[in-house]
Amino acid sequence: MSSVETLSALERRLNAVVDQQAIRSQVTGKLKNIGRTAKIAGFRPGKVPTKVLEQHYGAQAHQEALGDALQASFAAAVETHALKVAGYPQFEVKTADLNAPEVEYSATFEVYPEIALGDLTAETLERSVFELSQEDIDNTVATLRKQRVTYEQADRAARAEDQVRIDFTGTLDGEVFQGGEAKDYPFVLGVGRMLPEFEAAITGMKSGETKSFDMTFPEDYHGKDVAGKQVTFSVTLNSVEAPKLPELDAEFAKSVGIEDGDVKKLESEIRSNLGREVARRLKGRNKEAAMDALLKVAAFDLPKALIDWEMQSLMQQTVQDMEARGMKMQGVSLPPELFRDRAERRVKLGLILADLADKHDMKAKPEQIRTLIEDLAESYDEPEQMVNWYYADPARLQEIENLVIEENLMAWVLGQCKAGEKSLTFQELMGN
Repeated sequence: MSSVETLSALERRLNAVVDQQAIRSQVTGKLKNIGRTAKIAGFRPGKVPTKVLEQHYGAQAHQEALGDALQASFAAAVETHALKVAGYPQFEVKTADLNAPEVEYSATFEVYPEIALGDLTAETLERSVFELSQEDIDNTVATLRKQRVTYEQADRAARAEDQVRIDFTGTLDGEVFQGGEAKDYPFVLGVGRMLPEFEAAITGMKSGETKSFDMTFPEDYHGKDVAGKQVTFSVTLNSVEAPKLPELDAEFAKSVGIEDGDVKKLESEIRSNLGREVARRLKGRNKEAAMDALLKVAAFDLPKALIDWEMQSLMQQTVQDMEARGMKMQGVSLPPELFRDRAERRVKLGLILADLADKHDMKAKPEQIRTLIEDLAESYDEPEQMVNWYYADPARLQEIENLVIEENLMAWVLGQCKAGEKSLTFQELMGN
């Protein structure tokens, strides 16, 4: 017999009993297994008497047997009471007498919430839209040319986008500070590598010119010795080099991967690549808007266990990402609470999406999976190999299936909400 108490919105306590005889029979079996390999002085493995095994391993065997019995009893009770358990139960054994015919215990756990969604039809969802133009193609070509810029000597005053080479000495209270001195130091004006005040002082200087000026470092400057303090710089401009962009010709086209140097083919490929990237980013923005709409109308409690798991997962993922970037994280502990908001959002969305996918039959169809894989493979040199790569691994295929389900859900949400549109610029869409 078992009973279930409601402790809070999601917390439950199961009260039940386990037959002591069932535990004892499991203890006997566990001792036999232990005895096959146990190394006890004076006995060969497999020949240790049961009483000797009980003396050495009886408590361990009983604990394992009790644990197995509790788990089996709990699983049966969950099925009997039709409970949807979230996380692991916490067991409490209430019978201290090992000779009692029954072991009474309780298990405290959480259940999944009933998903309650408000009226999506009352919500306006602004769908992001963008149309790729020839200007966007031209600007991308211009960016590619700037990435391959070269510099040539210029007999004039320095200005934005020029590369300059300088000798400089910076002093604080008459003393050169750490990092305040360099010879023939190169940098490009206007790209933000140096502080604005410093660049402003260099702009307009000519080769061979020397000047001194005072400058105050920002309060949050990384060099703590000079942060927030006024220093004096003496600068000599050694050279001014003007930028020279490559011509938009066959040689340039070859340098960016067009083997035959066809400039028209380069523009066509840029258009195709940008089109895919635009579609991907629009899909991401609109999916995020759909998810926000769902969260706005959803009201239900979240299982603490799921949030704790998600916080731990996000924390571990962050540590791995930081290590991958070369940061030393050994011994560094990130507080899980830093990830609570993100964890709660992800758990809540996961529960909503699973519920909607089940209620509205939004399972991924084989043709949808194939289409998405082919779209993803298009950006690779040998698309068919990428398609085969996805289909070769069930885990990779499952990831694609999950993406398709998300797209189906996004389309459903967009269909439920009031329609609105938000036109984006190229810079807004690309995050520039």
